[in-house]
Amino acid sequence: MSARIIDGKARAERLTAEVREQVAARVAAGRSAPGLAVVLVGENAASQVYVRNKRKTTDGVGMSSFAYDLPATCSQGELLALIDRLNADPAVHGVLVQLPLPKQIDADAVTERIDPRKDVDGLHPLNMGRLVLKRPLLRPCTPAGCMVLLRETGEDLVGKHAVVIGQSNIVGRPMALELLMARCTVTVCHSATRDLPAIAREADILVAAVGKPAFVQGEWVKPGAIVIDVGVNRTAAGKLCGDVDFAAAKGRAGWITPVPGGVGPMTIAMLLANTLRAAELQDA
Repeated sequence: MSARIIDGKARAERLTAEVREQVAARVAAGRSAPGLAVVLVGENAASQVYVRNKRKTTDGVGMSSFAYDLPATCSQGELLALIDRLNADPAVHGVLVQLPLPKQIDADAVTERIDPRKDVDGLHPLNMGRLVLKRPLLRPCTPAGCMVLLRETGEDLVGKHAVVIGQSNIVGRPMALELLMARCTVTVCHSATRDLPAIAREADILVAAVGKPAFVQGEWVKPGAIVIDVGVNRTAAGKLCGDVDFAAAKGRAGWITPVPGGVGPMTIAMLLANTLRAAELQDA
């Protein structure tokens, strides 16, 4: 068996094209272009790459892009004051503060300061709470993108056993909630999980989000399973790789996402979709 590849890049391009068309229609109708403010604090190399890609893609779909690059010495008070200004600015429909933040800044306080209607990361407690209650508005981008890719397979997700490896607020927890809404049976694993390989081998859907290169071994994959690799890591040689041993897992899985070209492009596409959705919510 050799797994079929879930092409996240191609699916993201289609979604991005749909957003571009909707933005153009919105502007043609006399409404403002959705505006996304991306705030970068410090000079984390990976964050700089992510932010540059987000800003470029935002411009490419006809949205207004607002860039705020703050020094690593920025205080929490200064960052919160900027968020307050962005919350009050009608030209800004989405606010994204790139993580991680310098140690002097409380990331939770920053997330909670963003207006929930402008929380295009979907991480504000109000948006996470709505996801828990099965009434989502703005959904966390990466898990929402993973669900699009799962549906891209054409497989019926109802009743499948989904195993999520990782319990972060950004991916693992909201991913489990998204899978529950799709009526999967969900198991969430973490660093204290006993006999993780055995649990992984029971998964019809295996989602890896731990941030460790090739952490999930091929033998952990149930034959025919759908494998969603959220991880983006660099090897000592500088090569990008995921949390799954791709070559080994591909020989057992039914479907698998590559790294790069899988979940990553979908995350940015979902950010654009969330920004458009945020603009529509603020019009209402």
